[in-house]
Amino acid sequence: MAYNDILDTSDGGDISEAPQPRPQSLMLAFFGNHVLEEGDLGVYSGSIIDVLGRVGVGEQAVRSTLTRMVNRGLLRRQREGRKMFFGLTPQATRVLEDGRTRIWQQGAVNDEWDGSWTLLGFSLPDSWKRQRHDLRSRLTWAGFGALYSGLWIAPGDVDVAAVVSELGLADHVKIFHARADEATDVGLMVRDTWDLESIAARYVTFDKRWTAHLDAGSGDDPIGTRLRLVSEWLWTIRSDPRLPARHLPPDWPARPARETFHRVADQTAGPAHEMARELLETTRLR
Repeated sequence: MAYNDILDTSDGGDISEAPQPRPQSLMLAFFGNHVLEEGDLGVYSGSIIDVLGRVGVGEQAVRSTLTRMVNRGLLRRQREGRKMFFGLTPQATRVLEDGRTRIWQQGAVNDEWDGSWTLLGFSLPDSWKRQRHDLRSRLTWAGFGALYSGLWIAPGDVDVAAVVSELGLADHVKIFHARADEATDVGLMVRDTWDLESIAARYVTFDKRWTAHLDAGSGDDPIGTRLRLVSEWLWTIRSDPRLPARHLPPDWPARPARETFHRVADQTAGPAHEMARELLETTRLR
């Protein structure tokens, strides 16, 4: 399971307009921000209700989301007296580490592309609709686009063998690593394979919203701001394959959006951490 499999931020509508993050997406951001680095830490449900209430999630929605995530194997719970504490399972830890890599390490601009491509061809029975959906979802998160219906391509050397094996599709998938021939117009291929306009619109929307936040000052709730920031940034980058910068428009909006994201992240990191220490009641999970 990858972060994209459980990222439920989209309410539909115009792809350029970031939707209101749903409770599970905010819950993931909460545990990624305040629990992931702490190991076997459990957080009291009342503290989680308090923090998510700051971003508009009601108590009942928080409780039902916690229960659903426990049932999906993403959270574990431990009772201490009359209080229930929630912490990460190994599966959730892997998911959040996947998201952390995408957010903080990879960045949104690919200036280091070496000219190589990863190609993945697949042929699945017509009745395998769920398997086809799952594969396409995982490929999109890994940076692939559909060059043709059964042939997907991603910039760079992408290791997707584990994804294919996890989905049980190894016998139906072939993976290649290659370079484009000189006769291939890579720029045209990129424009035909990926919806650059929609990807760019997400970055423009993000940058406008959070630049306005910076211009307005930092008088609001840092812990809530950081939850919204991380959730919206994940929504923004989830469909971006990090295409080679040399084959994108010179004014590609991912660069300023990334800078804005890091400015707000840096601004809220310390205050959000201090607020978490004051607000969160925690215990070590056994």
